[in-house]
Amino acid sequence: MKALLIGGTGTISTEISKRLIKLGWELTLLNRGNTGAFVPEGARVIKVDVNDEEAVNQLLGDEQFDVVADFIVFTPEQAQRDIRLFRERTAQYIFISSASAYQKPLSSPWITESTPLHNPFWGYSRNKTIIEGLLMDAYRKDGFPVTIVRPSHTYNERSMPIGLHGQKGSFAVVERIRTGRKVIVPGDGLTLWTVTHARDFAVAFCGLMGNIHAIGEAIHITSDEKLTWNQIHECIGRALGQAPKMVHIASETLAKLGPDWEGALIGDKSNTVLFDNTKIKRLVPEYCATTRFDQGAREVVEYVYSHPECQTPDPEFDAWCDAVIEQYEAMMEKLPKLG
Repeated sequence: MKALLIGGTGTISTEISKRLIKLGWELTLLNRGNTGAFVPEGARVIKVDVNDEEAVNQLLGDEQFDVVADFIVFTPEQAQRDIRLFRERTAQYIFISSASAYQKPLSSPWITESTPLHNPFWGYSRNKTIIEGLLMDAYRKDGFPVTIVRPSHTYNERSMPIGLHGQKGSFAVVERIRTGRKVIVPGDGLTLWTVTHARDFAVAFCGLMGNIHAIGEAIHITSDEKLTWNQIHECIGRALGQAPKMVHIASETLAKLGPDWEGALIGDKSNTVLFDNTKIKRLVPEYCATTRFDQGAREVVEYVYSHPECQTPDPEFDAWCDAVIEQYEAMMEKLPKLG
């Protein structure tokens, strides 16, 4: 079996690439070649910017693939480009959408693939919804062999899943916990959330590849473990050997303080989400997420603190956290008490 992954070295796709090689697939990665350290041995790499449609056409020529999966489609124009590029080149095209596209606010916290797609708070999610519609329309009209996959907060050993962090990633928050500094947790920290290790995700994803029953379908892939944001931070603290000092601030307040946080919080992480994984387990019977988050958190801590390149400081975010926490706590002290 032949697969072409566009990207192939990201948080989700690295584990998929490694698993495909183990399963004996003939794997080609198409990317700009900037993350060569994560290319598994045995994979072929085509170095090109996928946005250069003419160059991609020339490099691929008449080559055919059993599966093409694109991990970096974020706009309708990019999806249209992929339809043109791969309509005659593949028996299955997999689009990586997002579970954040599901209805917000939710009418029910239990999410199935039939839960409406409607997120007025996040442009990223709205684009994913538009792309899903475009690809499904191509399937219905022309038989374009699409499968839609919706991940939700998938992580690997290189980055800790965190509810609120700055532009440079989650390390700054992990380091604040490790050094005993206070960390901001959106809301009261009791919202239920789901995080999924990329290694588990890859089992389900690879099981959809070449799966005739997945054509024309949308499927989310998540763990069955449910954790509050308080529990997630406590797991991280235990992995670090330091109890987190959590300061709870309303998500609505935080959304007004950061340019991207309305989507990430109000349109995603501040909502309780309970995923029903019946569909993926029916399509891929061997799928079962086996990595508990407390285990995954220890794995991340061990990896990140033994790889300096993963230790990206964020002084701007740190200074913002300190200022917000100081002023928030001072304001709380000044509020009048009743009785």
